[in-house]
Amino acid sequence: MATPAPVYVVDGARTPFLKARGGPGSLSASDLATQAGRALLMRQPIAPGQLSEVILGCAAPAPDEVNIGRVVALRMGCGHKVPGFTVMRNCASGLQAIDSAMANIQTGRSDLVLAGGVDALSRTPLIYNDTMVRWFATMAGKKTAAAKLGHFVKLPARAALQPIIALLKGLTDPVVGLSMGQTAENLAYRFCITRQAMDAYANRSHQRVVQAREMGVFSDEIVPIVDGRGTVYKEDDGVRSDCTEAALAKLRPVFDKPYGNITAGNSSQVTDGAAWVLLASEGAVNKFGLAPIGRIVDLNWAGLDPAEMGLGPVHAATPLLQRHGLGLNDLDQWEINEAFAAQVLGCLKAWQDDDYCSQQLGHAPMGNLEDARLNPHGGAIAMGHPVGASGARIVLHLARSLQRKSSVCSGENAGDAGKTQKTQKTMRGMAAICIGGGLGGAALLETVS
Repeated sequence: MATPAPVYVVDGARTPFLKARGGPGSLSASDLATQAGRALLMRQPIAPGQLSEVILGCAAPAPDEVNIGRVVALRMGCGHKVPGFTVMRNCASGLQAIDSAMANIQTGRSDLVLAGGVDALSRTPLIYNDTMVRWFATMAGKKTAAAKLGHFVKLPARAALQPIIALLKGLTDPVVGLSMGQTAENLAYRFCITRQAMDAYANRSHQRVVQAREMGVFSDEIVPIVDGRGTVYKEDDGVRSDCTEAALAKLRPVFDKPYGNITAGNSSQVTDGAAWVLLASEGAVNKFGLAPIGRIVDLNWAGLDPAEMGLGPVHAATPLLQRHGLGLNDLDQWEINEAFAAQVLGCLKAWQDDDYCSQQLGHAPMGNLEDARLNPHGGAIAMGHPVGASGARIVLHLARSLQRKSSVCSGENAGDAGKTQKTQKTMRGMAAICIGGGLGGAALLETVS
């Protein structure tokens, strides 16, 4: 089998992730993606019109932004001739955009692709139920004022006051009839994950983001954005610097009342945000004089029981490790999207479980993933999880993190005494994500010199 053509990560940018706070956010999904994309393109040595295509993942586009990939491409100034389209794979829509871009680059159909993801979950609409829809349809058929008035007095008040919350509907699996939180409760039960362990992991996420922010880790990823009122957003606004395990322990269960353990505190936040990566072929790198920050080595998708969808990273990443002869700790960094603390902890437990590995993965246990390698700068529990954007965010953050780690001192150069020679050490990492519906996605990245 021929070795696939290399696909390089040239650069990337994302918006601050903005927590939903009881109503529609001030920026639409296309606003978010456009502002992040413009900032990214402005610092490139290419014009937006030189892109081969724009691919954007989005799980919940607004009715007036259905093909949001094309809408954003035009708003970013890519021109009429640059194609733009939208992909959807629930929580991994941003990773699907990257995969679609990779496929087109490797087959020679594209050279330079802007791929990413976005969602403005705070703007997910309320929906009329069927009773109200039928009432409106009947009203539209009434011809006279008297007939309309007669029908109006039959307004089903109870139905009118009980709209369907589209976000909750979308986060419920229609096949198994469970919300995503309930699937996380399943993992907690299966692997005996305690409430205390979940809250400790959630606190870890907040504290690591706070520490990384103080170190400037996100300064080369996040671009400031501004809404129509002139308010500027510079950083993820759901991060709690004052988070403690004691405070998290006071929160009540959300998905399995009153006996469950999944709370708002040990779950990812409902969030608005966008993330992009610029991908290029080797030819485009040479043609435009680009300086890649990394290379996507391989990518894999997997399916599993929807009732345990949180184990998707295990099913998607394990075949990648096997294909490349790697163990869990052979990688320098892991980014596993934190949909729920129980979900990440469940993945770690599954890799160590004899029965699970033999029955579900067909091999011996993979062992214990070292804590320092996993989400060293925190994750979605603290930052938020704008569903369509998260897959692109973890790829971008992993590429940037590996690039920073790759610069090491090799000691004195024998030919130039007194001076230290800088060399580049190849670093590898995995970005993995669970996906509603019983899916998992994972991408293996490495640095380039």
